Amino acid sequence: MAQVITAPDSVGGAPPPDAPRRKIRPSGGSDRVFRLVLRTAGGAVLAMMATVGLFLGTRGAEAFGAVGWDFFTTQAWEPDSVNFGIAAVLIGTLLIAAVALTIAFPMALGMALYVSEYAPRRLKGFLTSLIDLMAAVPSVVYGLFGATLLQWEGLDIPRWLSIQFGWIPLFSVSGSDPDNPLASNTVYATSTFWAGLVVGFMVMPFICSVMRESFTQAPQGEREGAYALGATRWGVIRSVVLPFGRSGIIGGTMLGLGRALGETIAVAMIITPVYLIQPHIFEQGAHSVSALIAFKWGEASPFGLSALMAAGLSLFALTLVVNFAASAVIARSRSGQGSD
Repeated sequence: MAQVITAPDSVGGAPPPDAPRRKIRPSGGSDRVFRLVLRTAGGAVLAMMATVGLFLGTRGAEAFGAVGWDFFTTQAWEPDSVNFGIAAVLIGTLLIAAVALTIAFPMALGMALYVSEYAPRRLKGFLTSLIDLMAAVPSVVYGLFGATLLQWEGLDIPRWLSIQFGWIPLFSVSGSDPDNPLASNTVYATSTFWAGLVVGFMVMPFICSVMRESFTQAPQGEREGAYALGATRWGVIRSVVLPFGRSGIIGGTMLGLGRALGETIAVAMIITPVYLIQPHIFEQGAHSVSALIAFKWGEASPFGLSALMAAGLSLFALTLVVNFAASAVIARSRSGQGSD
């Protein structure tokens, strides 16, 4: 019988002892310089955010100290009478942002899927450039479009929605008479709906761009594997593209939400300011924190400026909470985690 002779691993026949591998550092200082630049940029961003928060907190401390926690429960805005709060404008801000996301999210998702999965190659570049150009349009242009044309030519839309779904308190409109064909439709203008609609058009390109980039990064091997198993194009999208782009969907939506919460000029050009909680999105009258600052800044007294600073600090904190929540959700659903 032949014998198999194995060569010893070392001269003495015993295997070499385990030892940690020597870490080889790349030559030159380019990596250290690059790391230093990145750390400096990250620290500068954090320092700027802290500076903004400290500035708003310092300037708004006088007004907040005068009313205390009533600042978050009072609807009126009369700083000179020490009767002011952001309850009404804060809820208005959230309602406008909710309407904007309700309109922008399905449009952005559908456009991103069409551009990345269905559009012909020659049309894909044109659509991508067009969406990017929509994101570059100034907000005042959207405000002019909504304030002078869109809401006055489309008053039948909220009127029909209010008639059909008026049994829901959010969609009801007080003071309207649906049975009277001669009744004025101006009660449906300058409302939360129109402000949210215009803001939705503004944030849709940002959401769509993030989603599109996420969808195009889906692994080609997983796509081909799904096709090989007999999946249709929609099946590939549902089982590969959407799970892989989950973090892009969430990140783009949160980016749009932050943009919608802070939009100022377009909202200020459309709404009729009211300083009470207005839960009816189709009814005339709305407000937001950013529009409040824009309306009252020029005529505010020194104490009124402190109150506006406190309102700005509240909006700043709200956007930080939204972004941190989005980061936590994205960290738990990384791209491709749910793909098969």
